[in-house]
Amino acid sequence: MLTIGHCMLEARVVDITTLDVDAVVNAANTSLLGGGGVDGALHRAAGADLLRECQTLGGCVTGDAKITGGHRLKARHVIHAVGPVWHGGGRGEAELLASCYRRSLELARDAKAKSIAFPAISCGVYRFPADEAVRIAMQTVIDTLPRVSTVERVIFACFDEAMHARYKAEFGRRVQAPPSNPA
Repeated sequence: MLTIGHCMLEARVVDITTLDVDAVVNAANTSLLGGGGVDGALHRAAGADLLRECQTLGGCVTGDAKITGGHRLKARHVIHAVGPVWHGGGRGEAELLASCYRRSLELARDAKAKSIAFPAISCGVYRFPADEAVRIAMQTVIDTLPRVSTVERVIFACFDEAMHARYKAEFGRRVQAPPSNPA
């Protein structure tokens, strides 16, 4: 757990579809019409009305996000973020992944969400290296928090203990890091 300004960040092994938060982030594909992994699980849990709402959005480009209602989920909103497929790192993958987190937080702010849960975007079938993805996720969230003052709680919803261990290690590095001196 880590506190940054007004916001508490935590990581835990949890089924993201069960969280009672203002917004859950979906690791979506560009169609926004469902898929495997987190995307499929959220669509199944939210029900057919989520798919119907997503059909009205016209898809989403990689690095961006769009918001819908939560439908049958406990979460009031689903933020559909389209992460990059890993191609070795030379196609702007890091910047696109950071953009997913930033855009998701901006949409959460616009929806007046106080709590948001993120999956490990792009770490499944999109093959983004997990350690790098965790660093990008954490840094982008920390950098974006000052501009999204409504968000008071961020949960990194880990699909297994290995991903949870990566987040715990990243939290540890940030707690031990000396404050930067902008002299």
